[in-house]
Amino acid sequence: MVTPADTSSLHNDIRSLAKTKKAVILAHNYTNPQVQDVADFVGDSLQLARQAAASTAHIIVFCGVHFMAETAAILCPGQKVLIPDLHAGCSLAASITAPQLRAWKAEYPGAIVVSYVNTSAEVKAETDICCTSGNAVQVVESISADQEILFCPDMFLGSYVQHVTGRKNMHIWLGECHVHAAIKPSDVAVARSAHPSAELLIHPECGCVSQCLDALAAGDMSGADTYVLSTSGMLKHAGSSPADEFVVATETGILHPLRRDNPQKAFHPVSADMECRYMKLITLEKTLRSLQEEVYEVTVPEQLANKARQAVERMVAIS
Repeated sequence: MVTPADTSSLHNDIRSLAKTKKAVILAHNYTNPQVQDVADFVGDSLQLARQAAASTAHIIVFCGVHFMAETAAILCPGQKVLIPDLHAGCSLAASITAPQLRAWKAEYPGAIVVSYVNTSAEVKAETDICCTSGNAVQVVESISADQEILFCPDMFLGSYVQHVTGRKNMHIWLGECHVHAAIKPSDVAVARSAHPSAELLIHPECGCVSQCLDALAAGDMSGADTYVLSTSGMLKHAGSSPADEFVVATETGILHPLRRDNPQKAFHPVSADMECRYMKLITLEKTLRSLQEEVYEVTVPEQLANKARQAVERMVAIS
């Protein structure tokens, strides 16, 4: 078990080595708190993509899952991108492959493909524009209303976007995140019953989103204190809300920055079991080794990267 003294020592070693090697450390909101605390920047997929694109560091250590490191490699072809554990994959990204997307596109010739950034480089290369949970609605709204859309791979985010935009010509791939898909309306009901005065923050990837939206429309759930938000949206909302208590429906890693930035407020997970086993593979020890040995490098073949970059850059350009 890593003690506070061990953590402090590892932090110092990582920061010292990062300075020596002119490296930047990027960490996702879902990683372990100790990893978030050593990073130069912590954020969601869109924020991290923007940070990578703007970075002049010689080395980018990406403390997140593999598709995120790939995205950084696509945006930063002249820099070395490292991931501390090659096994840090993503169940959502694995739910669609490039051959599957090509076959789907063949069924709907002329359709615009909008892919969640939680996809492989091969899928991004078959995509017209990427999106994140933070800008998915804006991305879809930027496309002509009469243009058919293929949205992949997250069916819950897709359903949420379709609900908000009212798009009828939007086809949704049936993929899901193993963490978010496990959240049910009954879990939300139990958590809200335990904390009746708390605001509810729900990530749009959650399996309970559609049912919660239906409940809101039917008047069975209060809309005054329910918010569907990306992780960065949750952080922003928690800081500005007059509420002092929140129930949070997303991966538990987000609780660390929420509590750190709002020490006077209380944050309760809908379920303590909402942990991404892939994100949690990234540890301080592995981050230090990644810097020491410059492992594991993530590269994307130039031709593939050039195709994928267009879709990612279109995403980054939409605020």
